[in-house]
Amino acid sequence: MQNQSTPMASRFQAVALVASPSYPNSIAWSDDNFIAVASAHLVTILNPAVPYGPRGLIRVPTCEPYPIGRVNREDLFTNCMLPAALSRDRRPCVRSISWSPIGMAPNYGCLLAVCTVEGRVKIYRPPFCDFSAEWVEVVDISDRLYDYLTKINFGELDNTPSEFSHGQPIIQGCAEEQPKSCAIDLPNSGTLKQYKRRKVNVTTYNIKDSETFQDQLSNPINTGSTTAGSDENKIDRRTTKVLGNCKLSLITAEKYASRCAMLSSLVIAWSPVLWLPSKICLAPENDSSNGFSILAVGGKSGKISVWRINVPQYYSIEHSRGPTTVTFVGLLQAHNSWVTTISLALLGSESNPQVLLASGSSDGSVRIWIGKGEELLDPSGANNAPFSPLKEVVSVNFVPISVLSLAIPVQTMHKMLLAVGKGSGSFEVWTADISSSIFDKVGLYDAHDCAVTGLAWAFDGCCLYSCGQENYVRAWVLHGSALCEVSIPSNIPGLRSSNDLPNVFVSCLGVAASPGNIALAMVRNVDGDSLDPMYEGRLQKAVVELLWIGGQQKDVLSSSSSDFAGEAFLDFSANELNYWESDILWYLTKYENLDNPLVVWDIVAALLAFKQSAPKYTDHILVKWLSVTFLGSYTGLFIGEVLTCIPENFSKITSRQLHLLNIICRRVILSDVKAEEINCKVNLGGPAVTKAEHLTLWIELLFSSEKELRERLVGFSLATFINRLSDSTTTFSRPGFWYPVGVEQMELWIALNHDCVRDQLKVLASEVRKHERRLQSSEYGVEEHCIYCSESVTFDSPEVAHCQCSNSTDKTVQIHQMARCAVSMQVCPAIPLWFCKCCCRRASKLPPETLFTLPGYPLDFKSLTESSVKEIPTKPLCPFCGIPLQRLQPDFLLSPSPV
Repeated sequence: MQNQSTPMASRFQAVALVASPSYPNSIAWSDDNFIAVASAHLVTILNPAVPYGPRGLIRVPTCEPYPIGRVNREDLFTNCMLPAALSRDRRPCVRSISWSPIGMAPNYGCLLAVCTVEGRVKIYRPPFCDFSAEWVEVVDISDRLYDYLTKINFGELDNTPSEFSHGQPIIQGCAEEQPKSCAIDLPNSGTLKQYKRRKVNVTTYNIKDSETFQDQLSNPINTGSTTAGSDENKIDRRTTKVLGNCKLSLITAEKYASRCAMLSSLVIAWSPVLWLPSKICLAPENDSSNGFSILAVGGKSGKISVWRINVPQYYSIEHSRGPTTVTFVGLLQAHNSWVTTISLALLGSESNPQVLLASGSSDGSVRIWIGKGEELLDPSGANNAPFSPLKEVVSVNFVPISVLSLAIPVQTMHKMLLAVGKGSGSFEVWTADISSSIFDKVGLYDAHDCAVTGLAWAFDGCCLYSCGQENYVRAWVLHGSALCEVSIPSNIPGLRSSNDLPNVFVSCLGVAASPGNIALAMVRNVDGDSLDPMYEGRLQKAVVELLWIGGQQKDVLSSSSSDFAGEAFLDFSANELNYWESDILWYLTKYENLDNPLVVWDIVAALLAFKQSAPKYTDHILVKWLSVTFLGSYTGLFIGEVLTCIPENFSKITSRQLHLLNIICRRVILSDVKAEEINCKVNLGGPAVTKAEHLTLWIELLFSSEKELRERLVGFSLATFINRLSDSTTTFSRPGFWYPVGVEQMELWIALNHDCVRDQLKVLASEVRKHERRLQSSEYGVEEHCIYCSESVTFDSPEVAHCQCSNSTDKTVQIHQMARCAVSMQVCPAIPLWFCKCCCRRASKLPPETLFTLPGYPLDFKSLTESSVKEIPTKPLCPFCGIPLQRLQPDFLLSPSPV
């Protein structure tokens, strides 16, 4: 194999792995900014912000085969049994990985699905409350599939087979949370260990030396003697008991091979979250919301098992006992051969969401399927199959399909982009208008000398990145009906990372774009012959490289010019600076869409890098963004003039735009100032601030923006409190829904800032005082005490609190300082708290979802709350930065970096 490197590309970070990946798409980038790499028997999870820092880990154990039947000795060497009879490699290895959308984990993070070469599929969550580097298993999909197939006898008794077979929901959670019965009598009240006890090895337990593999298949039970107390003895007793109970029947070789194929999974993929209207999803099951994601699992039988995983109704960082609702939707006979790759995308509006599923097979065929949200929610009541065929874009041929990448551009929601990678090294690109069912083939491109191992769309379908087993990574630009190859940017902002990792590779096995599409990650296998086998060769089996692609050339922008008057720097050409500017502005605008979580690490990192090397260029980009977003147009004003004019328009600015502004202020402009000092407004006159005159204006802008958001939160809380007092039917919300807490503290905050808050808040505060007796109840307000001593606490700041002993003249008395909740302003209790990595604030209560959807400052908070639903969902987002909240982890444990 050729030893080639990516032409004209420079990495800005690289980190070594201790195991080598073996399959396509071995790297994946999550919505909450984790990178997962499948390498041999491990899945390594990295934080791209600190690639040399802590890592997460998933170890893939060896699993025993399911008891599916016995075959005659004379049938062992039939054609269909040869793969099983000749199989000898029992070493575990990861074949496929896929991240869920953000918000699927109990802590609002992402779940990770893992498929092994043994055909087993499991879902894992981050160990946010376990103080461990090892990720935690949530549910075993293969066990659930085996349970269903055994109940229907693998479909062998069905004389009228259909494309789909429907199942019922299965709940994975604590034992006491499980239902006692199920419609199809699936075992759902046991723990994972109880499920695993059903898996037995019918071929390898206690076999005498003279016995061969053929003896094991035809005589699965053998009661040889073992050492008392040994693991083998325990396994033998378990095996004998299970096999004795299930009484494995004698089946034909064809049935045995068919059952193995149905249980052998090859590839997995998640869909984006589908949110169904409340009128459709009337009664979410088991504390689940009306949102769900589809997990598609392709196998050797050509079938795709479809699973629905519901979004949790509420989130927690204290424990993970909330159930994960997993529903088996059905089996789709997608191909007549192995399903080797799957890709899903969301199509349609909020009122009628649909899922597009593209599947590729080892027989060379590629088919596209469409599923309606209502039918996926209740497949048993649907007249038609939840997924119906839409188009076979590639017919059966002799070239297997290795990877697929499906994308739906934001600007044209009914346009589909599909890239099809093949084992021959070529790939095809298709476009389609789903509304009119018109499919067009853009072209066939012989891009690589070996199999295509990775395809990734970026920049809203404008660019496509491909990699091959021969170690080449290429960039392509789609303009109209033509796809043209362009070079990957070679210049990078800031300084290159200095490391001693090797630069000799033999293959590339996957590419993945960052959430903001500003960076690209790839995993490469190292040429072991070029390394010292005693040292580097043992620890450096593969390398994960990070590249900047923010300056990627795009044909659609080639005729535009930048108005930046500065000179070129760091070998950047004028066109490259223009591309960087356009990309950053485009994605800052894209993040104004509430459907995109505020995970902007790549954009913030790029701006910081440019700030160090070219601060004037950074100011130019930010001035243009601020002018267009907050002033309506770019008029060429100086930065000081822009910063001064923006606060006048805050009442017309959406909450999401204010959140973006706060992130830029804190993490880019004021990155040298500690967040706690900004929050408490101390030490802001030091050299880090006074070295530039406009930094003072940035600080004032930040304070004004956060004050605007706090007023919105306080006004909404007080108005909701007043309306709920007048409604006798109102009760306190169940978990996952918001109710006003800290009303007394909010009233005190208005009194402290009486001269600078809006009149509407003063009127609401005066109405709250009319309910003084109700306000003193434990429901809405209570006298606060120090969590370290019994002294009372007064309210003098929304950020921190001090106990009354601070007023004592005795200097020996210790003064306790406590954090206040960013949502309720109450003193945070001594329990695990939600933490914001941007502003470093803490929260014991989660804010209402309404706060993040406000288009501006409400003209009447009471009318807004009256028109709202009685139960308002909470959202684990920072009320001042809008980024996902998390549990603060020790430095030696992995945690995500949204900024």
